[in-house]
Amino acid sequence: MPKSHYVHIFRRRREGKTDYRKRKGIIMGKLPFVSIRISGKYIYSQIMKPTATGDLTLAAASSRDLVKKFGWKGSTKNLPGAYLTGFYLGQLAGKGSVKNAIVYSGVGRFVHGSRIASLVNGARDAGLNIQVNDESLPEDYRIQGKHIADYAKKLEAEDKEKFNQVFSKILSLGLNPSDYPSHFESVKASIENETSS
Repeated sequence: MPKSHYVHIFRRRREGKTDYRKRKGIIMGKLPFVSIRISGKYIYSQIMKPTATGDLTLAAASSRDLVKKFGWKGSTKNLPGAYLTGFYLGQLAGKGSVKNAIVYSGVGRFVHGSRIASLVNGARDAGLNIQVNDESLPEDYRIQGKHIADYAKKLEAEDKEKFNQVFSKILSLGLNPSDYPSHFESVKASIENETSS
């Protein structure tokens, strides 16, 4: 009788939730890890410590927190939103005496200049030591949303109707997209003030 060539794939890998090769490296490293998930609406991040009985959550932040706690009116899933989420996570980590961590992106890839890279950059700027190549991080003008502000100014001058359609959500929240960088800095300062008290 011929041997079966069937290879069993673990349920969480089939569901796209866990990359077991990466997971093994995380456990062998014995450091807390930053877990990042991006949904259709929000960005979720946690600092976790693997233990024999399961992962222990040391700190958690999401882009939803930016809206509820700090008055963020921008997108909750773009580069500036990802950076601020990481910055908040890094500040919480500092309060919990977590100094070092590694990145675990699950089954997703770590793409240069991506939202995951932006979140990692925010956590690093808040004081969390994460080893990552600086060239893989987004440029400051993109993190601060200057590219969004520049596009908004250009679009408003050329096609006011399309401008109102594209930016309808943040306009309804009272934020002019041209003010993205200043709003970004204001929310970042609010995060610093809350977590330092």
